[in-house]
Amino acid sequence: MMFADQHRDLATLTAADRYRSLRPRAGVDFASNDYLGLAGSDRLRGAMVEALARGVPVGSGGSRLLRGNAPEHEALEAAAARFFGTEAALFFASGYAANTILFATLPQRADLIVHDSLIHASAHEGMRLTRAACVQAEHNDAGAVEDAIATWRSAGGTGRVWIAVESLYSMDGDRAPLGDLARVADRHDAILLIDEAHATGVFGTDGRGLAEGLDGRENVITLRTCGKALGCEGALLCGPAVMRDFIVNRGRGFIFSTAPSPLMALAVDEVLRIVADEPARRERLWDLVATAARVLAPHGVAATGSQILPLVLGDAARTMRVADAIQRAGFDVRGIRPPTVPEGGSRLRISLTLNATVADIEALGAIMGEALQ
Repeated sequence: MMFADQHRDLATLTAADRYRSLRPRAGVDFASNDYLGLAGSDRLRGAMVEALARGVPVGSGGSRLLRGNAPEHEALEAAAARFFGTEAALFFASGYAANTILFATLPQRADLIVHDSLIHASAHEGMRLTRAACVQAEHNDAGAVEDAIATWRSAGGTGRVWIAVESLYSMDGDRAPLGDLARVADRHDAILLIDEAHATGVFGTDGRGLAEGLDGRENVITLRTCGKALGCEGALLCGPAVMRDFIVNRGRGFIFSTAPSPLMALAVDEVLRIVADEPARRERLWDLVATAARVLAPHGVAATGSQILPLVLGDAARTMRVADAIQRAGFDVRGIRPPTVPEGGSRLRISLTLNATVADIEALGAIMGEALQ
């Protein structure tokens, strides 16, 4: 039988209650990463319509090193470097692609990558391709990172150290101790890689993220994805110019990929202005965060101080039953199971966006109480 191995694997997933399928959107949005409601922004839509009318192409027609390097790509990268306060920026089609290329390209054979235990799957994909040694550190533990570096040095490690973390973790909603990690990087002549996917647009001055105070340093590289709070697609790697030049020359995933859409580059350029011009969006989001802390905490939902609120139920089957009951009541709350989260960590991931209202959160609280009984 063709694809016999794949059929067996799918049967195994089904037996383990891990089979996944795609389905249409339904219910009030408590699941997306469109935190500021920008994906449907009238201003963003208008910018796209105007760009199409004046002939900005949808497709790039080739890789950036061939004929795919459009003025819109270069304008976005210059604007992003100014906005985030870095020497340079480089635009990618997705955060997954950017992380994979970053980890596969920059660290070298004699180097060490110390990564947080909850780092994103895209970083792991890049580390599968890297020539550097990789070691995991306990979650949000700067001391564990420093211990890993010391152990590696004592065993004869001589190369560069790369410290890889997320500033805001997508399944737990907690923040990395960026100040402590920056000091570890300074003490060990290391480079700090910060994935700002879920913080960009939401935190910092004008939405510049949690790493705002570290941008522009020679030993810091940040990833800003554009498909979450920025409401678009793609990702920006921000850091020293040598980082940009090295990836352009050595990053196989960059060199041999068709360039992202010039139209999307223009959209991201516009949305950076929107997040700076419309602080009321962030203010409204924080009102929702405060409401959720009051309404949902009695049901066991963690008050994380961010827009991501987990309710860890542990058992995967129960998690999916509760999620199904909430969805049938008209609220799009998703159950998250291993391997996305650790074994025993199945949870509801409640995402607060401007696509929901205070009344929606209060209604969700009532439904959640019934579903958890």
